[in-house]
Amino acid sequence: MSNKVNKNAMRAGAITAGTMLMLLMSSPAFALTRDDGDDPGPGLSVIQTLGLYVAAPIVLFLVITGLVMVLSRKGDNAHMQDTHYAKASR
Repeated sequence: MSNKVNKNAMRAGAITAGTMLMLLMSSPAFALTRDDGDDPGPGLSVIQTLGLYVAAPIVLFLVITGLVMVLSRKGDNAHMQDTHYAKASR
């Protein structure tokens, strides 16, 4: 092998080893051991999970969108009038 290929292989191996080391250090090794004061509640059902993480954000988005649309109607708000006029030609 040439020196350049060997250097690239060593670099790739070092990056892979470093990435694997970081992943192993950040793994939840003690997740099964309960700490003092750790008192998890009951789990959520599928319907509760979908409602909390899917339906609630969609409803919140629609409410905010509706409020913005209703409160920023062009004819009712004097501050929202179009003030950009084309310059008169000479």
